[in-house]
Amino acid sequence: MTPDPYPLASAPPIAQVALKGLCPRCGKPTLFARWVEFADRCSNCGLDFSKFNVGDGPAAFLTLILGAIVVALAITLELTLHPPLWVHMLVWIPFTAAGVILSLRAAKGALMSAEYRNAAREGRSQP
Repeated sequence: MTPDPYPLASAPPIAQVALKGLCPRCGKPTLFARWVEFADRCSNCGLDFSKFNVGDGPAAFLTLILGAIVVALAITLELTLHPPLWVHMLVWIPFTAAGVILSLRAAKGALMSAEYRNAAREGRSQP
């Protein structure tokens, strides 16, 4: 039996996978086909990315985290400067949209890497 050419110990750290779009097995930048769309498989090592189920987890985490940050900043702005409502909309709508779009790729990459490292699969019942 031949040894695994990509042992888990040599896998790139989760932060690098998330920020650079690296394959969680071989470390080549092949994780994404488009901005937030995963490629079908790694063109270097052949890891099938379609086996992983990232789903809506990253979007849910981003909604909670970014939502809390935006609300805290909006309240701070309101209590310090008392701007009209249109100023809040002019500031917070683009800020929120940009925050989600820019961080969704990293969040999806991090969750994919965590699934790979922990060999996470869908639940199965044992007969």
